[in-house]
Amino acid sequence: MVIGKAVTDMPLHGKSGRKWVQLLPGLVACAIAVLTSLGIHMLIPALPAMTVAVALGILSANLPKVRTYIRGPLRPGLNFAAKRLMRAGIVVLGLKLSVIDILGLGWATFGIISAVVILAFAGTYLLAKLFRLPGETPLLLAAGFSICGASAIGAMAAARRARHTDTLMPVALVTLCGTLAIAVLPLLMGPLALDPVQFGQWAGASVHDVGQVVATAQIAGSAALAAALVLKLTRVLLLAPIVFVAGIGTRRMARKQTQDPDNEVELGPLPPLVPLFIIGFLAMTGLRSLGILTPGMLQIGTTVQDVLLGSALFGLGSAVSIRELLSSGLRGSLVALLSWILIAALGYWAVLLISL
Repeated sequence: MVIGKAVTDMPLHGKSGRKWVQLLPGLVACAIAVLTSLGIHMLIPALPAMTVAVALGILSANLPKVRTYIRGPLRPGLNFAAKRLMRAGIVVLGLKLSVIDILGLGWATFGIISAVVILAFAGTYLLAKLFRLPGETPLLLAAGFSICGASAIGAMAAARRARHTDTLMPVALVTLCGTLAIAVLPLLMGPLALDPVQFGQWAGASVHDVGQVVATAQIAGSAALAAALVLKLTRVLLLAPIVFVAGIGTRRMARKQTQDPDNEVELGPLPPLVPLFIIGFLAMTGLRSLGILTPGMLQIGTTVQDVLLGSALFGLGSAVSIRELLSSGLRGSLVALLSWILIAALGYWAVLLISL
């Protein structure tokens, strides 16, 4: 599913360093894509801006005339956005979290949501292994479907030192399934006899990306949206400990390779136990929890987050080949669909327990 491997795997830093002039065309394309995505979201609120950004990236990569520019002069900036701006966006995402709000749920509810994340993560990972998905794909899918979509995939990829190209299929699949949730979950609100608050809780416990949660829950009103965001952001908070555990595993593997006398490949330094951007994410969460930020500051943070993550998702989407996705991604698509059903069922179970 890789487009132009020699191009997409180009290192970010050469001996003389990458000149900003090389990055500028791709970054300008990202900016245009983000503005377009936000504009479409304003016109059609049911379409999350981040989902539109991925879709625009995939579309641009598969239009014959545009594809030439995507593979050529725009590629360095798009790669930079997909990797560096993704991490910066995850840092700013921490401003959405308040520990005080999450503690207000109570330990029982926090435990239930934690169980949903852990079971969804483990279930998706086992499904991916059962279907023999390669490399780090099982971990990337598990993180994306259980925590917070493409942002979690980017964080897990950094912790596991996964290749940029390994994130393409997981991001495409989690975006597709999250969009499916926007269309399907509201149709089940009546048959499952959920009131607006319960429906919001279900969306928050089971839909992948924050924007997709908002698009799903707002259909049932403001009470549903408030309930959805609290549970969703509780799931996002679990990003840090899961990435921490993944970092430990990466260090252990690197240490074993270093100590292997038969290994003739020169290895770099051990990866950090906690990636720097995760520390930044926790710092932003702490800052929000202090209650010193004004609504205006938080709105600026939301705008910055949208720009950074939107640019990153456009960059990721621009490396996805639909032809190769269809030819090689059947097993991945089946795993994604089963995982989507699994986390929806777990989320519904969580709502029933919370309502007791």
